[in-house]
Parts: sequence; structure tokens; C-alpha cells
Amino acid sequence: MFMTRSEYDRGVTTFSPEGRLFQVEYAIEAIKLGSTAIAILTKEGIVLAVERRTQSPLMVPSSLDKIMEIDSHVACAVSGLTADAQSMVEHGRVQAQNHYFTYNESMPVRSLTQSLCALSANFGTDDEDSMSRPFGVALLVAGHDVDNGYQLYHTDPSGTWTAYKAKAIGSGSEGAQTTLQEEYKDDMTLKEAENLALSTLKAVMEEKVSTANVDMASVAPKYEIYSKDRIKEIIERL
Repeated sequence: MFMTRSEYDRGVTTFSPEGRLFQVEYAIEAIKLGSTAIAILTKEGIVLAVERRTQSPLMVPSSLDKIMEIDSHVACAVSGLTADAQSMVEHGRVQAQNHYFTYNESMPVRSLTQSLCALSANFGTDDEDSMSRPFGVALLVAGHDVDNGYQLYHTDPSGTWTAYKAKAIGSGSEGAQTTLQEEYKDDMTLKEAENLALSTLKAVMEEKVSTANVDMASVAPKYEIYSKDRIKEIIERL
């Protein structure tokens, strides 16, 4: 007779009889409690928009990093445990710099994403960089390189990466993803992507969209974080 679920979810590397790793599934569920993040790919660049949640009026909003630069040509939006995201981003930064010093060129976006996923999948082992549990964070990795142009990848705690044209993660991801599927067009301009990203975020957020609770950035082709004035301008266009 099979043991109960609770007996199988204690070991991070133990499969259940149904072939499931419950600790990985729990980590994926943790992401659904995180703030909503949206990324949209266009021929002119990639737009990132993230909900910034403040748990107290005394908290400084700018201290909540939900969009992080990995290299000058690569950035990511995160949802889930921010501390885990910072560990992965720091790993990505080291890999990007090592690649540049070795080959005198920027690291390809796909290779960088694979490096992040390799770290994410390396849990429950005796390796020096290994975590004792899966990372409880999902990333939307946006970047540009000469050979493949603009690229957008989604990573999850299992170490899986998938290329997307538009993707939403976090607590409002289901409704946001439906909107993106209906509204996305291959010939969108960067300005249209900014409008779609913010309007989609506005539809799934509980609070009214403002410069205090939204972060935006783009990779076109270099990473640029949007100022409050620029975000305000986009809000006024909606």
C-alpha cells in the first residue's frame, strides 16, 4: 500500500508513486502567491511590468526589487521569494561576467537562462552551490543578442525554461495570461506593448495602478528601468 502524500513530500528528491516531486509543486504554488509580473516581446524590444506590493505604509517602495539587471543586455522580472531571486540573479551576473572575460563577448541570452535553470534544478545534492530545497521563484528573463535578437524566457522551480512571446507570472497570472493571448500581436510596437503590459496589470491588481505600486523596464536592446515620470505617462495613455 502506498504511503500518504505527507510521507512523500518530506524528501525533496523523493518521487511519489505517481511520479511527482511534491516539494517542487509546493515551490510552484508559492509563486502563485507572489506579485504579478508581465513580459511582452516585440521586434523593437521587450517590456517588463511588475506589481510592487508594500505591506506597510512605512516601507520604502524602491527597496522592493522585482525587476533586476543581470547584464547590460539581459534583465528579469521575478515573482515568488525575492531572496531566492537575488541568489539566482547574482549567479547569473557572475556567469555573464565570466563569459565576457573568457570570450570577449556578451553571454547569449539562451545560455544565460540555461545557467540559471541549472542552478535552480541543483537542489538536494551535496554540491557546494546546491540548495536544500527548490528555489521558490519564477523568472521572466528578457534579453537581446546579435545572433538571435530579442528573446523572452520563463523559468520555474523545476529548472524548466520555455521561450514565450508574452508571459505573466504571479498571483494574477491566469487572468493576465488570458488577456495577453487575446490582445498580443506579432507586429506590436514597443509603445503598444507598454500599454498592453500596464493595462493587463491594471486589470488583475487589487489596488489602483500608480507610480508607487508598479515597476516597468525594457530591453531595447540595452536594459533600462523606467522613471516614475515615464510610468505616469504610460498610465495617462490608458
